Amino acid sequence: MKTLKFGGTSMADGAAIKKVIDIIKSDKEANYIVVSAPGVSATCEKVTDLLLNVIKNKDNFAKPLERVKERFSAIVNSLNIKFDLDEYFVYFANDIKHGVSVDYIVSRGEHLSAMLLAKALDYDFVDAKDIIKFDAFSNFDAELTNEICGEKLRQHKNAVIPGFYGALPNGEVKTFSRGGSDITGAIAARAVSASVYENFTDVDGFCASDPRIIKDAGVIEMLTYEELRELSYMGASVLHSMSIFPVRHEDIPIHIRNTFNPKGNGTFIVPTKKFKEGKYSRKKRAVTGIAGKKEFLGINIEKSLMNEELGFGRRILSVFEKYNVSFEHMPGSIDTLSIIIDGNGLEKTILNRVVAGIINECNPDNIEIVQDISLIAVVGHTLSEEINAIARVSSALAKNNIRIRMINYGASKLNIIVAVDTQNFENAIKVLYDEFFK
Repeated sequence: MKTLKFGGTSMADGAAIKKVIDIIKSDKEANYIVVSAPGVSATCEKVTDLLLNVIKNKDNFAKPLERVKERFSAIVNSLNIKFDLDEYFVYFANDIKHGVSVDYIVSRGEHLSAMLLAKALDYDFVDAKDIIKFDAFSNFDAELTNEICGEKLRQHKNAVIPGFYGALPNGEVKTFSRGGSDITGAIAARAVSASVYENFTDVDGFCASDPRIIKDAGVIEMLTYEELRELSYMGASVLHSMSIFPVRHEDIPIHIRNTFNPKGNGTFIVPTKKFKEGKYSRKKRAVTGIAGKKEFLGINIEKSLMNEELGFGRRILSVFEKYNVSFEHMPGSIDTLSIIIDGNGLEKTILNRVVAGIINECNPDNIEIVQDISLIAVVGHTLSEEINAIARVSSALAKNNIRIRMINYGASKLNIIVAVDTQNFENAIKVLYDEFFK
């Protein structure tokens, strides 16, 4: 039994959805389908972005909502199915007038996509709000969801499920973060004990590095759950990094495939434990992939005899907690400590309060803010077997006059993370890719 998910540009228009339908019909084990909202088309932006525009114009939403309707009308006409869009959007507009939540509005792209695909396939439609559950604090309730989802789906031989959202205990719609349809697919895969979770998108799989930077970056044949987490977090956006948590309970592999090239090998994402036990094999290479993210900043703290001051680190972190700022890395030495934080969206006033809080709590000798740094992760399970891996990273960057602001080799020995000035970000990616893949 398989669970398939089609999303992004794969569901962009009627022609793309017809390819999806052909793939499903060619696979007798494609019992449960999870869809996302239509992505970017040749003439229009993502439906989710159109719905966000509806939210921005709640006092005068008729025109923005009409654009959403036009997008789905083209899909209905292309698929030649009978579906009363007028009725759907009358109810939708009425919901908006009566003050439904932002999550409800933004989730309607997935909701309607699933209804249309179910109609085209003659599959049952199962609303995600009936099977995906959050608690009263808006936290995803994994075990309750697994119980309800499994019981519900076993009542349907074939079903289409909208991705991206579920429901709070009071029935109100609650969404995952953007890209959350990937998570829904993994949840359904776990609930039905799928043999594999197939995730169809518009690329051939995970590339060894960002193809926008490395034009000839090869497709990775196999990743482990852990490698996926590291690469996804650091910017590889083919699959939502949280997708592994549901499937790892059952050791279900994920297969990334291309809707427009269904015969391609794609990328397999496999259970880490089974990979380490030798149950999966791939071409031996020290580095599996290289990924990076921009817009970080560093807070460098100096204080004499810091290492002898009991509770120093705790007091610093309590300041970050107070202002709801998480940290990425915290390398240090005897008298210095560097804290790397995500600067994307961080208000200057909050940063100033954090710095003032550190001064008040710890009375450091000096604090330096390092702006415009980027993090790059060199990831691979066999990295620890490469004796000179750190030397290769540092020497490759040094030969190209790229200064390392921070280097971190974690306890898992799964990755080497370096911080560089953002102006050197793309060049650093190219240098490291050449070092390990050329």
